[in-house]
Amino acid sequence: MRTKLLILSAAALMIAGCNASANNQQKQSDNDQQAQTAQDDKKETKKMKVQELNVADFKQKVMDYDKHPNEWVFAGDKPAVIDFYATWCGPCKATAPNIEKLAETYAGKLDVYKVDVDKEPELAGLFGIRSIPTILFIPMNGDPSIQVGAMSYAQLNDVVSKMIK
Repeated sequence: MRTKLLILSAAALMIAGCNASANNQQKQSDNDQQAQTAQDDKKETKKMKVQELNVADFKQKVMDYDKHPNEWVFAGDKPAVIDFYATWCGPCKATAPNIEKLAETYAGKLDVYKVDVDKEPELAGLFGIRSIPTILFIPMNGDPSIQVGAMSYAQLNDVVSKMIK
């Protein structure tokens, strides 16, 4: 009888110990998840510098082509870069980090936008986009220029640094 009591007591202690360990692991997991969420939020804040454009945003922030169908009238208050891309496009995916880095480098001096050509075919058609990625560089004065194909950060930076001067 005494042996059974010892075994039951030992089993109860082991179960209590396992529960405590599981609770500690759950608390650690919750803490890890909160830390990861905070880290992801910081990363997302950096990524938010590149803004996704739809037709309405484009007309407001870049150019209202309904009001000015025959001439380029830029609506922005600083030079801009627009990356025309598609989510399925390999070269677009390779260019995306360079576009994000460009946005970080020139924060406050340059507006950087993205247009998903599958979601916004009207905007793609407006510029005759037939290949992606296509990048539109918009200076404060003068007409925009277009570059077709993936670009390295150095190439993007070279064009933008000349455009901003």
